[in-house]
Amino acid sequence: MGDDLAEDRGEGLTTRHEQVSAEDLALAGAGWAKEGPLDRPAIMWQIDQADAGSAWSDDGSLGWPDSTAQPLGRGRLVYRRFMRNRLAVVGVAFLVVAVLFAVIGPFVWHWNYMTGIDSKAFLKPPGPGHPLGTTRSGLDVLAILMQGLRKSLIIGIVYALLMTALAAAAGTAAAYFGGWVERIILWVTDLLLIVPELLLVAIIMNGKVLPMPPWLALALLMGVLEWPMTGRIVRSMTMSVKQQEYVQAARFMGIGSWRVIFRHIIPNISSLLIVNVTMGVATAILAETTYSYLGFGVKPPDWSLGSLIAEGIRQGATTYGWTFAFAAGMLVLIALAVNAVGDGLRDALDPTSMAGGRA
Repeated sequence: MGDDLAEDRGEGLTTRHEQVSAEDLALAGAGWAKEGPLDRPAIMWQIDQADAGSAWSDDGSLGWPDSTAQPLGRGRLVYRRFMRNRLAVVGVAFLVVAVLFAVIGPFVWHWNYMTGIDSKAFLKPPGPGHPLGTTRSGLDVLAILMQGLRKSLIIGIVYALLMTALAAAAGTAAAYFGGWVERIILWVTDLLLIVPELLLVAIIMNGKVLPMPPWLALALLMGVLEWPMTGRIVRSMTMSVKQQEYVQAARFMGIGSWRVIFRHIIPNISSLLIVNVTMGVATAILAETTYSYLGFGVKPPDWSLGSLIAEGIRQGATTYGWTFAFAAGMLVLIALAVNAVGDGLRDALDPTSMAGGRA
């Protein structure tokens, strides 16, 4: 059987044979028995092409791949693995709807979250004219929910991008340069890890004058305080990547250190950074909700999901549940959707994960 395979491959190709184990044949998905020596390079090449969906025949056997078939690129492989995760796809769909609701909704809905006071409807339950009810000030809960969701999403995105950028820069610099640079970065990391974040946020956010809007100050403050843990993970990954041959070759060629970091190291840890940004959005939204509920975050007349929940509890969450339930429900759904997308991206970007299935 091995000689027939070698002859079929034509002249000019190698005829060296290696014994293929039963595990290799099982990975190929074929029902071959172990009948003597087989050409391992030929079979494993077919297996790789089969992973790209080009070598399987209609009857389920492993045939010669089409010479015109192109191997799948990394982007397409990641996309196909991600689309096999139904929960992650549902999460993306929900997030798209939520973003459209928060961005386009205020331009369509006739009630304004700040000035749209209905003097005839104070603490009115959901009904015609006010699908989600009103507050004790006569403000439409649906209009406030749109504004609160938009503000919370902006805070989450700003926090996630800032925190990931700081972690990537500090972690890669500490591992790549070493020496006194690493010692200073690790000292700052340890210092931030022991700083009581809640106390610091309370002191700064309750200041008399802030040089920027409170929601932006909160997002930046959380991003600056919460990058150290991710930075340590990035540092450990960079210490492994910088030992690779292509990084060593770039250094010996005299390429600048920061160019090596941005061109060769960060792209190879991008899967961690992408997942960290995604999960950071949910983390920031939950943290902002906590701070706003405690009075350290977004405050009226501006709104966020946290400030809306706090206002609903003050008005009586058990008696006037609509002032609290819709914001709390949206918060839970957003957190679940973002976490599902983060899990899907992690499985799709990790080649060792089996959760994404075969490409």
